[in-house]
Amino acid sequence: MDRPVRPRLASLSDFQFGAVATETIEDALLHFAQQNEQAVQESAGRMGSFRETRIVEFVFLLSEQWCLEKSVSYQAVEILERFMIKQAENICRQASTQLREKTEPQNWRALKEQLFNKFILRLVSCVQLASKLSFHYKKISNVTVLNFLQALGYLHTKEELLESELDVLKSLNFQINLPTPLAYVEMLLEVLGYNGCLVPATQLYATCLTLLDLVYLLHEPVYESLLRASIENSTPSQLQGEKFTSVKEDFMLLAVGIIAASAFIQNHECWSQVAGHLQSITGIALESIAELSYAILTHSVGASTPGRQRPVPPHLVAGALRAATSPTHEAGGIHPK
Repeated sequence: MDRPVRPRLASLSDFQFGAVATETIEDALLHFAQQNEQAVQESAGRMGSFRETRIVEFVFLLSEQWCLEKSVSYQAVEILERFMIKQAENICRQASTQLREKTEPQNWRALKEQLFNKFILRLVSCVQLASKLSFHYKKISNVTVLNFLQALGYLHTKEELLESELDVLKSLNFQINLPTPLAYVEMLLEVLGYNGCLVPATQLYATCLTLLDLVYLLHEPVYESLLRASIENSTPSQLQGEKFTSVKEDFMLLAVGIIAASAFIQNHECWSQVAGHLQSITGIALESIAELSYAILTHSVGASTPGRQRPVPPHLVAGALRAATSPTHEAGGIHPK
């Protein structure tokens, strides 16, 4: 008997740039900017992060196994991130209330074990919910999810699976259609195409996807190096790290850094032009674009990248970016908000 044919994954040729009216793009860009500003403001004081390499890799591999489009994997990571932070905040809030009211404390070890034991179930629920947001492409059935969990040694019923999805939805007030950096990348590439960018949007897009995957997988190392560069100190304080949370949640900044780094890989001679366009579109200082681009490139040097067979020497990367960010350009830099 023939094996079932797996659904075709969306290819890069499926994406078209330059097909949207300029008025629509302008409205969408304004909406994205307002949405990003709100997200950055709301990130202040947020506790912890669950974008760890092993977690992100698990989500990416599971999405690939289930033939989900790329946007679903990023959406799932963001849903899981928000949900787990909510869980952590609720536990801390309960502890503070009990200390204040001097009531008998709960067994925190039991709560921790409960979170741990349900983590894979919650993760899979987040992927399933994200797939339902793009139901026009493909959504994952309960049977598929239960079979997957069973293969890992987790036995759950359909009722438990539905309850898990509902727990995630209720915890996030049913607000799961969260923004992702990929949406910002695609929007900015669309604008660059209209602005006469020297590097074709479709050519940049392929490299952007690779680098965005890399940043998600190496989230902490990339942003740690960015933090050290921004404060010019190799040992940031805890307070500086906490204030830097707003930078980590700035998806517009990340999208700009991804595109600029992709442009450097594709054709470093066009980097200044691309960075200039990105600055005029977003208002982000060239120095900030260079700092983030450099952080991304230093973590991707040596990797196999499109259009280049040999790794880019780090000193050439740094030299080219610093030359592009001359004193004649707008001063600035990345600073915790």
